[in-house]
Amino acid sequence: MRVLSRFLAAATDASHFPAPTIPEVAFLGRSNVGKSSVINSLVGTKLARTSSTPGRTRSINFFEIRWPGKPRPELIFADLPGYGYAKISREISQEWPKFIEPYLNERPTLALCVALIDVNVPPQQSDRQLLDFLSASGRQVLLVATKSDRLSNNQLNNVLRTLGQEYPAARLLPYSSKSGAGRDELWKHIRHVAVPATETPSSTVQN
Repeated sequence: MRVLSRFLAAATDASHFPAPTIPEVAFLGRSNVGKSSVINSLVGTKLARTSSTPGRTRSINFFEIRWPGKPRPELIFADLPGYGYAKISREISQEWPKFIEPYLNERPTLALCVALIDVNVPPQQSDRQLLDFLSASGRQVLLVATKSDRLSNNQLNNVLRTLGQEYPAARLLPYSSKSGAGRDELWKHIRHVAVPATETPSSTVQN
């Protein structure tokens, strides 16, 4: 898929959120799980800042997504702060009630939560807590298993089986920002959930 994208806003308080107008897709996950890399691989450019330092993202960063030929954005991506990194987890957890929880609980235009987990890391309690939180909030969730290119097919199948048992209620999609595996499937799910089919021109879909 070919899209146009641009940075919209960074929010560390609910009062900083952009006005809710069009469907939004939130990207969540542990620090260093590859949220920014997934976003960049989806839009085909270095839109979200990546860093080898866990916990660098401390705000909710909003990005407008527009299909070529369309006069206005059709979708917003929201990159949320990571969690689970020991040095900052307490500080970040203290910030959740201030702007992250209100966003996930109350944002009227939030259409899909993409929860990212690293296939190279065993299931974590913090991931379970996030999925439970999103379930209690009534949000639609897609569980994306990142960095799948680092495993052989047999290893990946075994990990996906384990993750399916750990998170039986979640829809699971393996993904690699490096190879592009899973990119078309993720876009298909995003379009299906967040953008009416009549508004996504077929000319923007490329193999």
